[in-house]
Amino acid sequence: MSEIYNWQQEIWSKLMHSRQFRGHALLLKGKQGIGKYDFACQLAKSLLCTAPLVDHQACGKCLSCGWFEHDSHPNFYPVMPEALAVISGGGGEKEEGEEKSASATAKKSASQQISIEQIRKLTDFVYLTGHQGGYKIILIYPAETMNTASANALLKKLEEPPENVLFILITHQAQHLLPTIRSRCQQISMPMPDVESSVAWLQQQAVSDPESKLAAAGYAPLSALLLDKGEYAAHYEQFIQHMAHPKQFDPLMLAGALQQTSLSIVVGWLQKWCYDLVSYRTTGKIRYYLKQLRAIQALSGQINLVECVRFTRELNTKQHLSHHPLNPRLFLEEMFIAYTVMMQGE
Repeated sequence: MSEIYNWQQEIWSKLMHSRQFRGHALLLKGKQGIGKYDFACQLAKSLLCTAPLVDHQACGKCLSCGWFEHDSHPNFYPVMPEALAVISGGGGEKEEGEEKSASATAKKSASQQISIEQIRKLTDFVYLTGHQGGYKIILIYPAETMNTASANALLKKLEEPPENVLFILITHQAQHLLPTIRSRCQQISMPMPDVESSVAWLQQQAVSDPESKLAAAGYAPLSALLLDKGEYAAHYEQFIQHMAHPKQFDPLMLAGALQQTSLSIVVGWLQKWCYDLVSYRTTGKIRYYLKQLRAIQALSGQINLVECVRFTRELNTKQHLSHHPLNPRLFLEEMFIAYTVMMQGE
């Protein structure tokens, strides 16, 4: 990404105008798939740039920008779960795709959490003089993947931040962060683009059927792009085929097919599916899977409404657990079997 997304222009201008974040910690919060990670990287790059443009964006030509583009800037320190570090790369929200290929073994063995060891390693970077005495930036993504120990270790650094050090925390779920961490950050609610702007942007990316892809992605444009062109596109189609054709639904087969996909994303797909089942049953309308209206119409008439609502609530807990170290295949098997039981009314 070379520019700020058009739906972020206003928040960028306000942030650049105030400049009150220097020497503090920022918490960028908002829905997954709206470009928070890209925004944070552009902010870091611009602050480190030696010749920023009039709108404060990075020039892209100086030595500092060159270092940043090659992931070698001495004053920039990204912290993310090992699983994301293994597969990260490219534009867009890293957790949602746009990733370089990685071996299945590496993905399985990599941690889904930010460990206390990773936070402890920040000490030298934070307290030693930066390159040429320059500004130092630490990016933590996604912040909710810190466990209790790592969160407390970070808190100690946030309580007395050294001069010319900026922490940028990015979170999809701010409620899962320690209140003490949230209170020590300048919180910025990242804007959600309207449907018209999102569809226009997706059309520019040559996404097929952008309206339905956007709806299926929960109206987050970067997530919609990945359903069309990203690593998860084929997996998403497999999920839809199983959900829309209950006679072909095989929870064990589907779990095996999706075990390399982000668990959080798969849980999100099922949450949206169950939401549409309940919504059509109660209101005659659906929100997410617009292309699957006929299948949802048929299935919604078969469900036990109370049980489906209960199962949908249980998926909220599954979503939280999806970030913890576990066996992905067993996690998905249990979830899909529970869905099958719910649909059969057993």
